Amino acid sequence: MPSAQDPGGPVAHDAVVLAGGGARRLGGADKAGVRVGGRALLDRVLGACSDAGATVVVAGPRPTARPVRWAREDPPGAGPVAALGAGLRRTTADTVVVLSADLPFLAADTVRRLLAALDGQGAEGALLTDADGRDQPLVAAYRTSALRRELAALSEEHGGLAGLPLRRLTAGLDLTRVPDPVASFDCDTWDDIATARARIREHGHVLDEWISAVKEELGIDLDVDTGALLDLARDAAHGVARPAAPLTTFLVGYAAGRAGGSPEAVAEAARKATALAIRWADETGEAAESAEKPGGNAADATPADGQPDVAPDAPSDTRPDAG
Repeated sequence: MPSAQDPGGPVAHDAVVLAGGGARRLGGADKAGVRVGGRALLDRVLGACSDAGATVVVAGPRPTARPVRWAREDPPGAGPVAALGAGLRRTTADTVVVLSADLPFLAADTVRRLLAALDGQGAEGALLTDADGRDQPLVAAYRTSALRRELAALSEEHGGLAGLPLRRLTAGLDLTRVPDPVASFDCDTWDDIATARARIREHGHVLDEWISAVKEELGIDLDVDTGALLDLARDAAHGVARPAAPLTTFLVGYAAGRAGGSPEAVAEAARKATALAIRWADETGEAAESAEKPGGNAADATPADGQPDVAPDAPSDTRPDAG
């Protein structure tokens, strides 16, 4: 059923993130704390499940970008099934998203797709499959009651959950699958970490990654139309002077903050500044045309200091509105 907070939003759910593995293939490094794109892997995953009503991280407590609940399997290091059981005990929603903490490309849209697949198919679980078609049970959404049923059965059969593989848990579930070779990519080795770090710096990804990292670093939880801001920066740079671009976008952010800081406030401030930049460019063009006409007064297009109104770093024969 839709979330009570947002009738048109994703299915109401909690999230369990498993972050306490030994990372043997990383030489015992703190995998959840390894940074990709300036952000810890755990924080990247927490950002992807931000729609959850409650998020439980199964690991030793540490600083995180978002508030979470902490849980620990008994004994620590008893494996993913035991860790999932410990995390599930701290959830209350009828649906739970289960994630590992080493998914650099996981996004909120992927989590929503899993929830939609679970809700639409009537299955007990919806999980991603990787590039080779393999099930990824730690990138999945499940019916909480089904997980608890299987965990109880396994515990009774084996006298506990320690050391059991995840496939023993998922074997008893009715599953639907969602192929996604990118979001299912996990970081088990340093080569995987290097691959992830290189990919997010590619042209098609770097801007979104940078904006996400900056928002997390500054504690900003706000989705805005970055395309509109980039258009504003372009208009200010071309119509006024190149340094006007960063200064104008800063002033737009400041004005939006004073107006309440909503996405609508950002959009309105950007609209006003864009219109001003266009008017500025139009006036500059009109002045240049007037100076070029027979009988035109060139002084009308030249500031009092006698210097043409061009960007400081532009060639002497380039108008500020040149594209």
